[in-house]
Amino acid sequence: MANCNKLFLDFDINLNIPKAKKDKLKISKNEVRTKIRNYFKANHPDYKPEFYIQGSYKVGTIILTKDNECDLDDGVYFRREQGVSGTTLQTWVKNAVDGHTTTPPEHRKKCIRVIFKAEYHIDIPVYYFPDGSDHPLLTIKNENCSESDPKDFVEWYINEIKNTPQVLRISRHLKAWCDFKRDKMPSGLAMSILAANNIQKNDREDIALRDTLEKIKEVLDNSFKCIVPATPNDDLFAEYDKTRKDKFMNNLKSFIEEANKALDEKNQLKASKLWKNHLGDKFPEGADEDTDAKEQSLNTLKQIILTGSAYTQKSGNIAEDNTGVKHKEHKNFGRN
Repeated sequence: MANCNKLFLDFDINLNIPKAKKDKLKISKNEVRTKIRNYFKANHPDYKPEFYIQGSYKVGTIILTKDNECDLDDGVYFRREQGVSGTTLQTWVKNAVDGHTTTPPEHRKKCIRVIFKAEYHIDIPVYYFPDGSDHPLLTIKNENCSESDPKDFVEWYINEIKNTPQVLRISRHLKAWCDFKRDKMPSGLAMSILAANNIQKNDREDIALRDTLEKIKEVLDNSFKCIVPATPNDDLFAEYDKTRKDKFMNNLKSFIEEANKALDEKNQLKASKLWKNHLGDKFPEGADEDTDAKEQSLNTLKQIILTGSAYTQKSGNIAEDNTGVKHKEHKNFGRN
């Protein structure tokens, strides 16, 4: 079967955010923070914002989407008892960043989104953090605040990566798959959790991904849940209706089927095109050859060279004459 391990490692590199874009994202993050600080200082001085980067940027699973965009989650915390409603506090944050970009900010259910057109967006979840509380309270549009602690998740996930580094790459590959498919596929958070909980390690990245996909399907067939391993320990699939669930499971089944075909395919180019069907154009195309046969041939040639070298060393002993010059002894040496 065609070994696509190197292609997957290159794919992981292709998913990285270019340095120029990453630098701009950092600058934008700092500018947005300044806008929020200044707004609250001038309009609501009893509310002093603090910030904590969370999500994919924090744990290293951030990827460049197929539209060449990316995102950053930057939580804003107010260390105080609840005052105004969560919706009002979100609205104040929205007012703080309004006009910063040409596209108006979005007031979403659990965050304020600042959109930098055709570049990236910054999501700003808003929290109360009362003194003495173990966990902050996430503000939710038109609902009561709810305990939620992104730091808990960050600590859990980083520990998973520490124990099994391959989790990070598989998480990014699964995120890229969902981004390529779109159509209400699971969030990056959900795929990172599924990857960490079901990782099937292998020295070959293509086999590890196929085996992990199969394990995820086995688990979800038994119980369609994705529990966040941190406060509030909620199920990310709880609100999926039958249509959304079936679409995801059908996409998962299709991916596994083509992953098996790719692993059975001898020609690396053909195998890579099967992977591209699910991972998108950032996945590189392979060589139009039987890479396994080529590798076997190279290994055979290497063994021949090594064997010949060993034979030469064994049959040609090193001697030294009375002049101090080293030379090889030969069975006919010294004869006329």
